[in-house]
Amino acid sequence: MTTNRLKYAVAAVAFALITTSAFAQDGADKVIAKVNGYNITVKEVELASDDLRPQLEQIPANLRFAFVVEYLIERHLLAQEALKQNITESDEYKYRLKFYQAKSLRDAYFTNNLAPSVTEEQVREAYEKEASKVTTEKRARARHILVNSEEDAKKVVERLDNGEKFEDVAKQVSLDGSRDYGGDLGFFTEGEMVPEFSKAVFSLKKGEVSGPVKTDFGWHIIKLEDIQDGGAQPFERVKDPIRLVLLRKAVQDKVIELRLAGKIEVLDEDLKKLQEDAAKKREALQAQSKGAVAPATTPQTTGGKSDKGSAQ
Repeated sequence: MTTNRLKYAVAAVAFALITTSAFAQDGADKVIAKVNGYNITVKEVELASDDLRPQLEQIPANLRFAFVVEYLIERHLLAQEALKQNITESDEYKYRLKFYQAKSLRDAYFTNNLAPSVTEEQVREAYEKEASKVTTEKRARARHILVNSEEDAKKVVERLDNGEKFEDVAKQVSLDGSRDYGGDLGFFTEGEMVPEFSKAVFSLKKGEVSGPVKTDFGWHIIKLEDIQDGGAQPFERVKDPIRLVLLRKAVQDKVIELRLAGKIEVLDEDLKKLQEDAAKKREALQAQSKGAVAPATTPQTTGGKSDKGSAQ
């Protein structure tokens, strides 16, 4: 799994857990509220939470349950008024009924047919496949200040000893592109830096600042922000995000199967042309990708090592 896909999946699972926590212990048919005799149940609140997800993400977690219930109360008040005015005979209602019927059928098909198709065994298999690719090397997160001479490096150390913040000094005097980020280099393994730099970083304790360190790029003052052991996350921590990724793939595969078996006609000529142009662009991009020797963003290297610690 890529980092972005994993982050998205983690966020989706976390949201689902939060929005249902207020009523997870109740049965689906438990009545939460009544509107002129109509029962609003736990199941209806859960279904509404799915539809309201974008809005709920902007609301504090402890207020979401009440927000959804209030939304349903207002919905049913207006729906009941619509019935009194015989709105069910209008074209607008009939169009919307067809639209939401298709949505309900799709959602029920997903719940009954596609969701159960992703088994625990498949999730475990996907986890083990991805876990085997994760490096077991330790990773450090460090900041640095790069200057031209040992004398300048000693002046930096003096300023830090006098209480100035590392980030502030980096922004003022560092010759490296990371100066805009307070010298932050992010996480990296020992092999991703030139040897002198790595040796200094991995000999520090968390929060400790080095003395002047010389490399081919100049003189560095380094602060170790954090260090992490390598290896994959525990299965229990990531199994839900992995399941979501597999579910999305199951949906995509099913849609492709149905499109190939079905008869889809695009009647609008402008839309047809747009789709044809989009298809040509996709084909061109795919051909370009296959013919590319290397990505344009390949990191520069020095002596076989990454120059994250170099001047930008």
